[in-house]
Amino acid sequence: MAAPVPSSRKSRFYTTAVLLIVFAIDLNTFLCSAADTDKEKEIAFQAILQRMEQKVLALRDEFERVYQFRCDTNTLDQCGRNNYNDCYSSYPDAECAAGDEYFEIKCENGETCPASWDIKRTKVTIPDSLALGPDGNPTDPEIIESVCYTRLSDPFLLDNYEDDENFWSQYGLPASWTYFGAHNGMFRMLPASREECYGYDPRRRPWFVAASSGPKDLVLVLDTSGSMNDYGRLDLLKEAAITVIETLSVADKVAIVTFSTDASVLNGQNMLIRATKENKDKLIDTVNQINANGSTNFHAAFTETFSLLDLTFQNESTTGCNVAVLFMTDGKITTGPGHEEVIELVNTKVKEYKTDYDRTMTVFSFSLGRDADEIVSKSIACSTNGIWIPVEESKAYGNDITTAMASYYKLYALG
Repeated sequence: MAAPVPSSRKSRFYTTAVLLIVFAIDLNTFLCSAADTDKEKEIAFQAILQRMEQKVLALRDEFERVYQFRCDTNTLDQCGRNNYNDCYSSYPDAECAAGDEYFEIKCENGETCPASWDIKRTKVTIPDSLALGPDGNPTDPEIIESVCYTRLSDPFLLDNYEDDENFWSQYGLPASWTYFGAHNGMFRMLPASREECYGYDPRRRPWFVAASSGPKDLVLVLDTSGSMNDYGRLDLLKEAAITVIETLSVADKVAIVTFSTDASVLNGQNMLIRATKENKDKLIDTVNQINANGSTNFHAAFTETFSLLDLTFQNESTTGCNVAVLFMTDGKITTGPGHEEVIELVNTKVKEYKTDYDRTMTVFSFSLGRDADEIVSKSIACSTNGIWIPVEESKAYGNDITTAMASYYKLYALG
């Protein structure tokens, strides 16, 4: 359950962090143990949902409180360097988890047992790409600041976990994990364990993106012309597209348009589909089979995209929220109508969607490589209040196509 953001209380804090309480429960077991009649079951279930919501709101308020101390000298002085990335630390109070849901070869005490965790402390992790300092520590001052101010929340989190243990024990269930993810990739969780170490980036998880951007209608428009075979670009495109798909939640709707000489929709969709796990898996399988050939036809790409959106809106099969088009190309128009016609088509449809459906469409454009188009990509992004990002074929952090495309939701997070 993600913490809701009341419109009257939006602040800079909500652009920098997302809160989540991870909740796992066998619903049938809970209902059977909590009540006898259907009415009692309903009342019991509503009560547990209300408790969860209150917990999330309290968690949100706590991180908003400690955020105010981010620049306090005492906060920074008391924050030891060994706390910056706990994936390289040991957990002195580690315990073996009950049951066989998680399994590792050895716990902290050397026993072979299910995965271990430490319920007496939180753990901090950062993505490998940001662990550039000695012993896996970050070098970015903003990440260090986030680690230090969120450390002040530990007493609250520990008390909250103990309260959850007492509450859920009456139903024979374990307490839930509590997560905090910052916009810069820092991640704090309780209990501490190594389950989410080494490469985990909260910003690319569905719970983070959903809480940051809300439900959305998303269309990926991907260049598959022959030049995408150069410099490993096709593999980069696949990686970026799959990463974006994986960030989506069941609250979102999605489709993928590929284009070269002509354009088509992956898996033969005629409307956007719900981003369920099954649908996402099918899209990912199809993305992995994409081949590159042919010329570059921007007009066909957007014509196919708007056909999808038209039918989706007409059939009211939409989320009713943000409409995002992620357009990626490595080249310039080589066939079909030219720059002016493409720009006019996009601007016309943007106005039409606003007038006929009260929907705002935003185009995020990504130009891959030095030979990629800038004129159309930049123009359509600017005219729709989107973002145009030129990126290289390299994998350098902050300038690779995967990072760029997977960060589109940040514009919505800013409000």
